[in-house]
Amino acid sequence: MKNYLSNYMCSRYFSILITSLVITVSLSSCIATKSYEQPEMQTEELYPFEQVKMDSTTLADMPWEEVFKDPQLRDLIQEALKKNLQLRSAIEQIRVAEADFFQGRMSMLPTLSLGANASYNEQSDNASSFGGAGVGSIPASERYSVSMSSSWELDVWGKLTSAKQASFAALLRAEATRRAVQTRLIAQVANSYYRLLALDKQLEITKETVKNRRQDVEAIRSLKESGLVTGVSLQQSIANRYAAEVTIPELRQQISEQEHALSILLGRAPGSIKRNSLEEQSPIDSLATGVPAQLLRNRPDIIAAEHSFRSAFELTNNARAQFYPSLRLTAEGGYQSLQTDDLFQPGSVFYNLIAGITQPIFNRGQNKAQLKRSKARQEQAKLELRSTIINASSEVSNALSSYNNAEEKRNLSRKQLEALQNAVEYSRELLQYGEANYTEVLTAQQNYLSAQLSNINNKLQQLTAGVDLYRALGGGWNKSDIQINNKN
Repeated sequence: MKNYLSNYMCSRYFSILITSLVITVSLSSCIATKSYEQPEMQTEELYPFEQVKMDSTTLADMPWEEVFKDPQLRDLIQEALKKNLQLRSAIEQIRVAEADFFQGRMSMLPTLSLGANASYNEQSDNASSFGGAGVGSIPASERYSVSMSSSWELDVWGKLTSAKQASFAALLRAEATRRAVQTRLIAQVANSYYRLLALDKQLEITKETVKNRRQDVEAIRSLKESGLVTGVSLQQSIANRYAAEVTIPELRQQISEQEHALSILLGRAPGSIKRNSLEEQSPIDSLATGVPAQLLRNRPDIIAAEHSFRSAFELTNNARAQFYPSLRLTAEGGYQSLQTDDLFQPGSVFYNLIAGITQPIFNRGQNKAQLKRSKARQEQAKLELRSTIINASSEVSNALSSYNNAEEKRNLSRKQLEALQNAVEYSRELLQYGEANYTEVLTAQQNYLSAQLSNINNKLQQLTAGVDLYRALGGGWNKSDIQINNKN
């Protein structure tokens, strides 16, 4: 009865001690960590242009299936989203971050282990204190035990909580990075597709030009025989034909390289790409940029940069908490006996409880260095966030400016093409009647071909500028794609 009361009182005092210690330290835990506050992000004058009227409507809210009308392009984008190696790697990074977060969350729970031991010990005769065989020798001994042990570090200073929150912010950053890779991939596939169509059109125009210049050579040869032009004009017409024809192999090479580059984006081996024509493509008909605040919500890279700052903030909390004591509870209990028959008898039960507290005093300045490093990284993350916002603003402005300038150039180019086509036809007629020399015809033809190729580039610029604007605004991913539970 006396032993029972003694054990009860010890257990009672132990519980009171632990409870008092936890309450005291918990009341002081606010000293170690700080609550996260979103950094201030200025959006005034984030858009330095006045080309469009800004309202809450934004191109970024449109699904990419509605932005891109070409069915062949939509199929290519869908294939890239399934097979692109960089995107698949970003998805695997999410799984790594999920594992890290799970590990951080589990670190807040107690550990529990089950163990079993059996030992047999027999001393040598010469190891006895008396020496000599049979005199004072120690008999052999056996020991058997089955036990469970548990250890739990109380998170009174928020050290484990801040580490868990940092890993959760890293998980959200990995998901945002995946979306950033997706939006960039969609833009890359679309722009590569448009460049391929532009090269096809350039090749088509060049072949048609070569065909016309072959006819010109025959016409000049007839005029030479009639004495209306000299042999110099004939040689110039032949050289003019080859000047256009020599670009055909180069264009074919560029087409092949562009197909291979697009194949890499699709995650497939280099090969031909099924496609339509440039004439069938229409620029994006909406230039709605929305208000600057929407850019912060739609751009995945901005979202990822903010989560990086959140992770760095929580790691600073964790580094600050390293200066405070660690409180750990350890418990072990089970059965222990010298004979296997008595192992699970009531008299074989044993247990122990240990409460330990460790206060860092001197560890060669490692905690101070870690806190200093964490604060610097937090400031770096904040600056990177601001830089990402400014870069996003610049990309939106550049894409919109490029789109408008390309449209203006296309309008002027159409008028130029009409005038140059008339110049080519008039010069040919005048040449037949001896009222013009071949140099005038040659100049008109070269200018016309250059204007045709320039018009293709202007349309390509408008198409790619629309794609760049869509990506710069944060288009290409849906908010319903987010599958991470924000409850950490």
